[in-house]
Amino acid sequence: MVKKLLIFVLLVAPLLSSAQTLYETISSEKLGETREIKIQLPRNYDGNTEKTYPVILVLDGDYLFEPMAGNVDYYSYWENAPEMIVVGINQSKSRMDDAYYEERNFLPADKGAAFFEFLGMELMQHLDNKYQTSDFRVIAGHDYTANFINYYLLKSNPIFDGYINLSPDLAPPMADRISSALAKSESKKWMYLATGTDDIPQLKQGIEDLNSQLAAVENDLVTYEFDNFENATHYSLVGKAIPSALESIFKVYRPISKKDYNELLLQTSVSSVKFLTDKYESINELFGIQKKIRLEDFMAVHNAIEKTRRWDDYKDLSQLAYDNYPGTMLGTYFEARYEEENGNPKKAMRTYQNAYGQKKIAFLDTDFMLAKADAIKKDFGY
Repeated sequence: MVKKLLIFVLLVAPLLSSAQTLYETISSEKLGETREIKIQLPRNYDGNTEKTYPVILVLDGDYLFEPMAGNVDYYSYWENAPEMIVVGINQSKSRMDDAYYEERNFLPADKGAAFFEFLGMELMQHLDNKYQTSDFRVIAGHDYTANFINYYLLKSNPIFDGYINLSPDLAPPMADRISSALAKSESKKWMYLATGTDDIPQLKQGIEDLNSQLAAVENDLVTYEFDNFENATHYSLVGKAIPSALESIFKVYRPISKKDYNELLLQTSVSSVKFLTDKYESINELFGIQKKIRLEDFMAVHNAIEKTRRWDDYKDLSQLAYDNYPGTMLGTYFEARYEEENGNPKKAMRTYQNAYGQKKIAFLDTDFMLAKADAIKKDFGY
């Protein structure tokens, strides 16, 4: 029995690499006290010294950190979101003071103003100095703290790009302030708002009013998503909202979806290769990630070219394949298809033959490529 258990552990151990959670205590001059934070670093963080990671800052970290960190780890594992550093701030004894705003102008005051500066000036600086952070930052909160996170959006140069509002307990003028800030934004922003059909009635009315205003904002730089979860309470909606928020904010990072394939790539007015390059340029620009183009995305574009018969797209696609998968048959195959469909059968035949000795990839192997060359040779009598 012991021997069998040992064998099981040896087989499974390589699969158990997981994100690591650290616990820190930070001394704040702004607050005049120390604060406890939890940090989840991505899997294999220590082995990627040149890589940088977006940051998600989670208020109410005493109960929101774990669901956020778990979802981030899960989504990044399946390549539906980038690997990220998740930071949670424990506020179990201080959240009301931390998110306090003055009743006259409804802006952070006293401990609330100090906490606002602690996050923006001390905590984020600490994270940037100690960890491999990129410039892309998201902040999340629930009810009272969800209202608070939006004060950063009101600054002339907001330090956060994404705002995850989980059933916010909104200050009276906050809806007008948020919609005005997003309408005027000159940089890309992501706003996520969630409630539930069984949410607290007083909060729900304000959230629905805010949704009406945000839905009317006309700014191509703003991505806005709203969810009203059926039968969800003020607390149960959190479990549904976090994955929905991640999907909304990191939509561009995901592999090409069936919807994008059908609605964009199959439209002959759209260059599928340009769509692909724009997608990965956006990933690089937004998240600071030099990401290799996924093989499945190459295959999606390949299938779209075959259906739309935009054969010229194969020329640029072959160069992308050579750059991303050098030494494989991928670029060679796309180049051969370009020549084949543009009236150059002899050149296509020789290109297929060039695959001999290259590494197989996807459905491409030596037998397949040489068979394509032989078929051309037979058809044209070369």
